[in-house]
Amino acid sequence: MEAGLRLLEIDVRRRLDGLLQGNHLGLVPGPGSEPGEARPYAPGDDVRRMDWAVTARTTTPHIRETVADRELETWLVVDLSASLDFGTAACEKRDLAVATVAAIAHLTRGGGNRIGALISTGAELVRVPARGGLAHARGLVRKVAQVQRAPEGVRGDLASAVEQLRRPPRRRGLAVVVSDFLGDTDWQRPLRALSLRHELISVEIVDPRDVELPDVGTVVLADPETGRQREVTASPLLRKEFAAAAAEHRAEVASGIRRAGSGHLVLRTDSDWIADTVRFVVSRKRRWSGGAA
Repeated sequence: MEAGLRLLEIDVRRRLDGLLQGNHLGLVPGPGSEPGEARPYAPGDDVRRMDWAVTARTTTPHIRETVADRELETWLVVDLSASLDFGTAACEKRDLAVATVAAIAHLTRGGGNRIGALISTGAELVRVPARGGLAHARGLVRKVAQVQRAPEGVRGDLASAVEQLRRPPRRRGLAVVVSDFLGDTDWQRPLRALSLRHELISVEIVDPRDVELPDVGTVVLADPETGRQREVTASPLLRKEFAAAAAEHRAEVASGIRRAGSGHLVLRTDSDWIADTVRFVVSRKRRWSGGAA
């Protein structure tokens, strides 16, 4: 495991350092607490940042830029329920969750920044206090990787984990929720409440078999969170209905994340997850700087 984590860190540093610049590399160039320069309003700007004094003087709508805080506190909610112990492409979804934690730890460390985590399997909730430094960031990634898998039949509880992060209130900062968002969508309300205090990013981890069934004839489908199994024949009709139901669920997830005011990053086990992360981060930086997304 140590060798694997070291290779992961090297890959993350090599590919992210060359593409993203700045002290806070990407996930948090959003609104800070210090007022900055005023600039003319552009379509898509947050009207809550409107500078009415400058607007009145110039008779042209202006917004007030803000300078990002120099010390950032990042909190991760990492869902490691049994549905993530599955993968049919380059890796399991659980492995991709660990890689996501490594990327976020790399992007947000330095400059006195701190990072902590709540890791939920459904059977247990592991807390890692927010601290700074490279040693702590490496220890956090190792802790996530070493969390024991949930026993079969134990359901995950993402809503409870998000609520645990929200209460008691923590210092304003960045909150990142990592999950496959399968199952009930009762996490929507606590997610909206969390976004009222923190900059929020939701990372959805997807495997190809989450969205479509292969043409393999008779197959046994198993729900790892309930232990139930069912033998079915993957007929064209069943595959079509499965894909439609999966698409409907993912649309509901995307809608819930959007209504919560959260950024939405989708990472797939059959895709280049670092490239997808870079595109997401660059898009957010452009949007906050007033450029086109």
